[in-house]
Amino acid sequence: MRNAPTIASPAPLRAASALALGAVLTLAQVMPLAAQDAMAQTDRTGEVPQEQSGQPLNADGAASDPSVRPMSFADLAEEVSPAVVNITTTTMVAGRSGPSGAFPEGSPFEEFFRDFNDREDQPRRSSALGSGFVVSADGYVVTNNHVIEGADEIEVEFYTGGSLPAEVIGTDPESDIALLKVDGTDLPFVQFGDSDGSGASVGDWVMAMGNPLGQGFSISAGIISARGRALQGAYDDYIQTDAAINRGNSGGPLFNMEGEVIGVNTAILSPNGGSIGIGFAMSSSVVSSVVDQLQEFGETRRGWLGVHIQAITPDMVGAIAGLDAARGALITAVPEGPAQEAGIEAGDVILSFDGQEVEDDRDLVRLVGGAPIGEAVEVTVLRNGDTRTLPVTLGRRETVEELMPASAQGEGEAENADILGLSLSEITPSTAEEFGLDEGTEGLVVTQIDPASDAAEKGLAPGDIITEAGQQPVTSLSDLQDRVSEARDAGRRSLLMLVRRGGEPRFVALVLGDDDN
Repeated sequence: MRNAPTIASPAPLRAASALALGAVLTLAQVMPLAAQDAMAQTDRTGEVPQEQSGQPLNADGAASDPSVRPMSFADLAEEVSPAVVNITTTTMVAGRSGPSGAFPEGSPFEEFFRDFNDREDQPRRSSALGSGFVVSADGYVVTNNHVIEGADEIEVEFYTGGSLPAEVIGTDPESDIALLKVDGTDLPFVQFGDSDGSGASVGDWVMAMGNPLGQGFSISAGIISARGRALQGAYDDYIQTDAAINRGNSGGPLFNMEGEVIGVNTAILSPNGGSIGIGFAMSSSVVSSVVDQLQEFGETRRGWLGVHIQAITPDMVGAIAGLDAARGALITAVPEGPAQEAGIEAGDVILSFDGQEVEDDRDLVRLVGGAPIGEAVEVTVLRNGDTRTLPVTLGRRETVEELMPASAQGEGEAENADILGLSLSEITPSTAEEFGLDEGTEGLVVTQIDPASDAAEKGLAPGDIITEAGQQPVTSLSDLQDRVSEARDAGRRSLLMLVRRGGEPRFVALVLGDDDN
């Protein structure tokens, strides 16, 4: 199993060495490109490059057809390099705390170690490196959030010499993007390109720039290896490239052959901490929207629909009336919020959002997050074999606390039955106590599972609660038996059930056999 990716703060500077790359990673661990190697301190004139006219840099000398292999990247590199910057951060690190070695009074080591511990207990400055790029003539700079997170001071060094202090305008940990500002005029800058357009397809040429391993400005070239990669965030849309990306490249730009930024270099997949040709850059389709919001508001303002969703798997298709393929996003719960007010229900499949087809659950998250808050959008859902379009006015995700729907209370004598490989019981105070269910839990509780059944293969377990079958509520065994019969009569091969475990809902499609028992 692949280790979960983690985002770490940039590591302190230290002497440059081929061996000083930090801890060796386990195979296939995704890691942020936080700089961990030292760079030689260079003389800084304090001057800011002014030779540009305030127009965006471009690739006049680069290949005009991105599908054709360029003879050289020299013209492209020369045009865009002045807009790429090195970023140095300084952080005050607390001194060591906790017990230290103690020596008997009068020991010859007592005074020596007392002085040593006094020095170790003092706060100290720690520096780290990253990359970035200027996106406006008046000094807005884009980088990774993990490059500047927790920094007390931020210095931006320009390609042609000189440096300026920077302030943080806003950050977005979700996409790992930060927007900085330096005081300047007529600075060389670059523009975002269309990461979903021409020149950004798998196989197209790209060029990465930054400050790898603290060695100074550097470029590398390669192709786009894959699109739509997700690492750990809800809004991930990474471009995978084999262009060499190393620590210190964090926050640097990934250019297409037109000199437009189509990605921000963020992470690598590596067994040893160095580039092995698997790097990830957050797509400009995500970054440009985040940057616009940070520049205007100092924070992100993402749309909020107010639903719990899950992916639709191929085995669910036959169990959902009217669905012809594994597409869309399946709603598992609808707490209080915009979706509930618009009439969206659990069990609905969202097929399109604001006029755009929804490919899967991740696609829906990105579409909703990028939609304007407070405005009505049209959402097309599939319900009981019919499609309907509902207008929904989105809320703002950052200001809404998720609300769980209240459960109705229910009492009754316990009944038991074996259905589709599940031993089921209606919920009574005794079964609720036995399985640790919250008061008012409604549905059927799974008490045992046939290990050879489809239910066992799908991961169901004792204590799971079945609340819906065939996209209709079930509160008794007779309800479930009716849903099974109806599905068989309709010629379906499986029955879609809504299962809750620990309060979290998910849909499971169970294969219908020839017999209930």
